[in-house]
This record gives sequence, structure tokens and C-alpha cells, in this order.
Amino acid sequence: MEKENSPELKRGLGLMDSSMLIMGSMIGSGIFIVSADIARQVGSPLMLLLNWGVAALITILGALSYGELAAAMPKAGGQYVYLKTAYNKLVAFVYGWTLFTVIQTGTIAAVGIAFAKFMGVFSTAVSDKNILLDLHFIQISSQQIIGILVIWLLTLSNFRAVKSGARLQNFLTVIKITSLLGMIVLGFWFGFSGKGSWGNFSGGINTGITLTIGLFGAALVGSLFSADAWNNITFTAGEVNNPQRNLPLSLIIGTGTVMLIYMLANVAYIYLLPFDKIQTAPQDRVATLLMQEVLGNAGMYVMAVMIMISTFGCLNGIILSGARVYFAMANDGLFFPQASKLNKNNVPSNALIFQAIWASGLALSGSYEQLLDYVMFAVLLFYVFTVAGIFILRIKQPDMERPYKAFGYPIIPAIYILLAGGFCIDLLIYKPDFTLPGLGIVLAGIPVYFLVRGMGKKSLT
Repeated sequence: MEKENSPELKRGLGLMDSSMLIMGSMIGSGIFIVSADIARQVGSPLMLLLNWGVAALITILGALSYGELAAAMPKAGGQYVYLKTAYNKLVAFVYGWTLFTVIQTGTIAAVGIAFAKFMGVFSTAVSDKNILLDLHFIQISSQQIIGILVIWLLTLSNFRAVKSGARLQNFLTVIKITSLLGMIVLGFWFGFSGKGSWGNFSGGINTGITLTIGLFGAALVGSLFSADAWNNITFTAGEVNNPQRNLPLSLIIGTGTVMLIYMLANVAYIYLLPFDKIQTAPQDRVATLLMQEVLGNAGMYVMAVMIMISTFGCLNGIILSGARVYFAMANDGLFFPQASKLNKNNVPSNALIFQAIWASGLALSGSYEQLLDYVMFAVLLFYVFTVAGIFILRIKQPDMERPYKAFGYPIIPAIYILLAGGFCIDLLIYKPDFTLPGLGIVLAGIPVYFLVRGMGKKSLT
């Protein structure tokens, strides 16, 4: 049951803030490491670039399509609201359930631990081997403690007015983009000085892989995950100024900029490093290997700082935005009622706390990485449902005000559905061990919906 006179969030995010939130949420640790695993799967430099190119295409097509929904329904909760309007509360809740149990909180846990891992470069005291508490059924390491502390630091930081959180996000995003561009420039600079070779683009080692469309699709997991979180700006739509204009523009600017940087980074990797070195990079840290090539051992420390800044900014963005979905769900009576309350700064602080508690639990459990693998299928599945909602709403609500209409409708949204839907089917075939449990998490939300709905009705009567 939806609450009457629900509290309203205060608008304060401009176009730059929105674009920076998208870019800051997208750029985490993935671009620095996943190219090694993709390279091993696809077997050649050009296929590595094609993999990132396809991921860029899917991401940008999705952003172009989302613009219509974002401009038409500029409310807190974003994708949750679109699914509720196009389908029903059940579909929307199942999405919100998956977002809270694994997608958003699991990502927060993983990025928090990633921050701690790279802090360990400067201090051996921060390590997964440094066990501070052994309870037999669970071991808590210094790495986990640092990861949880940074999660709570940024959670409490976002208790301030959304504009304050946006300023921090803008600052961190500028630094991380500058750092990434610096790495790319250094790679080409030293490459042109004799260390690089255009011949690397035709190289490769015999991996024994007969690359098929199916295997290529399965290899997209890394690049698509690195490009994910672009939709997080829609979660904060209720706080964006002139949302009819700024939401579609920020989606295009943010995703386009990040995917261009990702492509340039991979070109720099290949130009400076022989392909077999990319495939066998220690702990898959391709960016660290590149920086060691150009700066020697000092490159390892420079890269550690870059990734810590990158993960810190990514963490801030996804913490800020995720809580807005639970706020919207609580106003519909489908989440803890306390999550619908705003603090004196018009921020859903209780929703932020619930999110931090669950993310901390996932960080302690050590199972978050496996959970993220399980739900990559679910993430794309919900994207497909959401973009399909454009077609449904054109029929159900033809008179809905649409300040921005999906670019290239109906062709562009249809292509996105085919590509992302094909990826989901591909994962079901080639990675059932990951996708079937992921599907199970999604389906588990159905009985929970009816339970929560019944409890919510009682609490509101």
C-alpha cells in the first residue's frame, strides 16, 4: 500500500553532478584488471578490443533508451519506478529485492574490499591473511575491517545534503578520470619512445580456444560488469534539477565518456604490452603491469593510489544512489517503513544505514564475489525488462508526457533488447553454474513480495 503525503527529496543535482555520478559509479577497479581474463578467453588482441566495443555498444544503447523513461518519470527509485509503472509492483519489488540482497550491496562490499586490498600495497598489516578475530565459523581479517570502515565512512558522509555528496563525487571523479587519462597518455608516450609496438595488435598466444559467438558472449561478463552502474543516476532522479533535460543528457555524456576511456585504456595496454603478458599479468593487474613498464617499481605504488581513489569514488556513488531505491520501496510499503524517513538534510539516512549493514555482512561473509557472478545475469535481465517497458508504456499510456523520446525508437531499443537478451541466453547455456543460482535469487523475491506486502498492509492500518 502506497503511503499518502510521502516525504519528498530535495532537488539539487545539476547536469555536471548527474554526469559525474554516472562516471564515478561506473569506474571502479574493473578496467584495471578484467582485460587479463577477457584476453585469456577470447585469445587475440583484436577480439579483446571487439569485446570492449560490444560492451560499449550495449551500454550506450541502453543509456539512449533509458533517457525516455528517466525524463518521463523523474522520481526517486528510477528503474524500480519504471518497472512498477510498466508492469506492476511485483516485478518492481523483485528487482528491488535483488538490488538490495546482492546487486547494490554486493557491489558495495566488493568495492570496499578492493579498496582495502590496494591499501595493503602500502602496509602488510592490511591483508586477508592478517586474521584479527577467529570465531571458527567465520574469520575476520584486517582487510575486511578496513573495507567495512570505508563503507561506513562514506555512508555517514552521505547523511549530508545531496549536494555535499555530489561535490565529493565530482572531486573524486575528476581525479580518477585524470588518473586514467594519465595512465593512457603515459602508455602511449613510452610506447612511441620505443617500448610499444603496433605489431602487438596482431599477436597473441595459442590458447587452444576455438572462439565461437557463444564463448565470445560469455567473455562479455567482465567488460559489461566494469561498465555497469550507469543506471544509478535514475535512482536519484528525485533530486536532479530539470530532470527532463538533465537525466537523458547525463546518461549519454556519462556512458559515452567512460566507454571511450575504457577503449583507449585497452588500446594502450595492447600497444605497450605483448598480448601474452596481458593474458598472464600477475593477479590480472594489467594496469599495474603497464605502469611498471613505464615507471619501474614506483609504478606499482602509483597504480595502487589510482585504484584506491577510483574505488573510493565508485563506492561513494553507489552508496549515495542505492539508498534512494529502498526509500521509494518503503513509500510503497514494500521495505522497512523506517527507510521512508528523511533526516534534516532531506536525505534517506535510514535507508543508507540498512544498506550499509547488509553490505557489511556480505563483506564479512566473504561470499560477495560469488554472489556478484550469480546476478550478472539478473542485472541484464532487468535491463531487458526495463527497456521493453518503453514499448509497453507507449501502448498503455500513449498520452504520457515524454520530454525526451528514446533515440531511434523503435529500432535502437529493439536492438538493445536483442543484444542484452541474447547475452542472458548465452550465459544460461555457457555458464549455468552462475546463472541458475542467480535466477534462483530473483525468483525467491516472489514469495517474499507477498509476505512483505501482507506485513506492510498491517503496519499501515
